[in-house]
Amino acid sequence: MNLPESAENQPYCVVSALEAGFVDVPLAQIVDTASADEIARFPCLAFLLRHSASQDPFIFDLGIPRNWAESLSRPYLKLINKWYTIEVPQDAIESVQKGGYDPLSIAHICLSHIHFDHHGDPRPFTNATFIVGEDSRALINPGYPADPGTFFKHDLLPSERTRFLSTAEMQPVGPFPHALDFYGDGSLYIVDTPGHLPGHLCVLARTSPDGGWIFLAGDAAHDWRLLTGEARIADSAHFGCAHRNKAVAEETIECIKALRQLPRVRVMLSHDVPWYKENAGGTPFLPGSIESL
Repeated sequence: MNLPESAENQPYCVVSALEAGFVDVPLAQIVDTASADEIARFPCLAFLLRHSASQDPFIFDLGIPRNWAESLSRPYLKLINKWYTIEVPQDAIESVQKGGYDPLSIAHICLSHIHFDHHGDPRPFTNATFIVGEDSRALINPGYPADPGTFFKHDLLPSERTRFLSTAEMQPVGPFPHALDFYGDGSLYIVDTPGHLPGHLCVLARTSPDGGWIFLAGDAAHDWRLLTGEARIADSAHFGCAHRNKAVAEETIECIKALRQLPRVRVMLSHDVPWYKENAGGTPFLPGSIESL
């Protein structure tokens, strides 16, 4: 269950948070302890990781697209307007630029999944390869509008620059059965974390040469109470369930719980409310970086 040991001259990643919008969510969709009228403002965090040796910029998630109301499918907009309120004071593109990076310089973008508050606006990143889970393919093929009832547009991702990552390419890492050693040097692993939406991925990255780690959890867990045991995944007739496969999502959460027991592992949720309240506008955001444990 241990994570890989550090090698001599071990490469690692410097990780920075990116502002990428907010969504107000009925908390009773997320945890089974919430009241029916409880609303939580979720930050939508994205992350830029820089490889310590190559300085390769790698982005995990893109948050909410600024033009979300014009860019999403009609069925998706209907659902969003039913449940959520959205605000995008600064999107991931602006966060990248304010942090000193040109979107054209980004080589790789891994999306945890293709929900609207994670896929952002891929269009400015014209030199990036997009990495998504293999099971994302069926969500956009044929996609909207060929399938008028689906949420996801057929051209959401650039077809010639999208890598659909399968578990056949992966090996176990720590408590997770499937992960890809992306750079081949133990610095960054793309982890298969099923349950929320088909194709859901997380990132596990070293943050120091001597054993610090960060786990970027996407929507594998929306709220810390799911990881501390203070609440369970909500599933009700009125609010529904936030996960496509609740049982598998619970298995993934158990893996994250096991990961948290290992030394020097920081877990970050994409909608990490307490972390955001403590760190908004601070040094963990690009051009600064998140401190390694």
